[in-house]
Amino acid sequence: MPIEQRGVDTIPEAERTSGPRDLVSILLGTNLCLGVIVFGWLPPSFGLGWWASVSAAVVGTVFTAPLALISLRTGTNLSTSSGAQFGVRGRLVGSVVGLLLALGYTALTVWIGGDVMAGVLGRLFGLPQGGATYAVVYGLLAAATVAGAVYGYRVLLAMSRVLAYGMTALLVLGLIAYAPDFTTAALPEAGGYLLGGFWPTWLLAAVAAGLSGPIAFITLLGDYTRYISPARHSSRRVLHATWLGLMLGLLVPQLFGTFTAYAARAALDYAGPLVDAAPTWYLVPLLLAASAGSVGNAGLMLYSMGLDLDAILPRASRARATCAVAVVATVCVFAGHYAWEAQSAMTSFVLLLTAIGTPWAVITMIGSVRCRGVYDADAFQVFNRRARGGISWYRSGWNVPATFAWAVGAVAGVLAVSLPSYEGPLLSLTGGVDCSFLLSGLVGGVVYVLCTPGAAVAPAPEEGLLASCPTESGGGRA
Repeated sequence: MPIEQRGVDTIPEAERTSGPRDLVSILLGTNLCLGVIVFGWLPPSFGLGWWASVSAAVVGTVFTAPLALISLRTGTNLSTSSGAQFGVRGRLVGSVVGLLLALGYTALTVWIGGDVMAGVLGRLFGLPQGGATYAVVYGLLAAATVAGAVYGYRVLLAMSRVLAYGMTALLVLGLIAYAPDFTTAALPEAGGYLLGGFWPTWLLAAVAAGLSGPIAFITLLGDYTRYISPARHSSRRVLHATWLGLMLGLLVPQLFGTFTAYAARAALDYAGPLVDAAPTWYLVPLLLAASAGSVGNAGLMLYSMGLDLDAILPRASRARATCAVAVVATVCVFAGHYAWEAQSAMTSFVLLLTAIGTPWAVITMIGSVRCRGVYDADAFQVFNRRARGGISWYRSGWNVPATFAWAVGAVAGVLAVSLPSYEGPLLSLTGGVDCSFLLSGLVGGVVYVLCTPGAAVAPAPEEGLLASCPTESGGGRA
């Protein structure tokens, strides 16, 4: 299969041959992995019981699906499409946010997958659990991930179809393997509620576990819907496919993680207790889940990282950009293993990036509603062609009000976040409860609407037609 040549340029209609089923396959197959499963461990580690943990995961998993429709209509990824709101240079905000999100989740997937692989190999073959073992395992996972991501969309799609069936079977076997030791009671080793009370701890779990997965896809969804033709597939079908893919691909593995956390008594760490509690007959399936599942999920994230870096540095090819970010992600894996405590690092990462990414997603969705999904897709490519002008040029390529609104929302979120090592000064306004993602999205959206009161609203497009329309006031040439 040839290496994909497309970067963030617009996908021609002739190449948009995927459909809603492919979208479900890729969201399901590449997310049934330990990198997603481990988020289900967080609520039990915070001191919550089974039903509280499950409800926290469910509440947070229905947020980002409408973003998928934007790239369906523009034919390019979401970061580039956000140029309609932020400008052809201002869209770099989305590229940077997407790059950071994908970088963190890639490192996390290789990290947890490598730890489980090393533990299983230790039980099966007596492999020493030292630095050399982890280095080799991480290196092998990273190399396999890079290969899939460099070859691109078609390889990832084919891989996801296999993983959708294979990982489902492995997770079903896992339910059987860990069921005898399952309990619904809170784990005593967690030391009670992490934040001292039920509701503050439950809300933290809803954000850190339930919302973190969908937030990871605020820039990724368009990487795959851009290959779906709006002339052949309706927006409703694509939206329903996205919801189904996110629910199955994110909620199911997280609930498996919650289930196994209670069964393995994994209060302070996940990988070690998961391996120790596994019956001998499940070690080989667990090894397959840790290796193949991690490659699929990390490949998905790394592919997105390559697109985002390609958007930031147009002269770099997608393949070269993917290799470059793979090196950075691998460094983060080693730093995560040797320098950070798992629960603290994961919680801090997801809460901070959720606070920063949510206002970008809210502003992008508001803009899509305003222009009724009608875009001038060619205007987004001005930056890639090193040209000037176009309907999304605004002022030197930046829509200042939108960028300002995102910055204000992001700052508000960071000032209201509650991390294991940091508490924002605005927490006193919410009674110590972390509402950073709600505050950042609300503030960013309100400021954006107030700063762009005369934004143009496009007429409803004809079926299957992508027409040009100004998405905000102030468009046109500088």
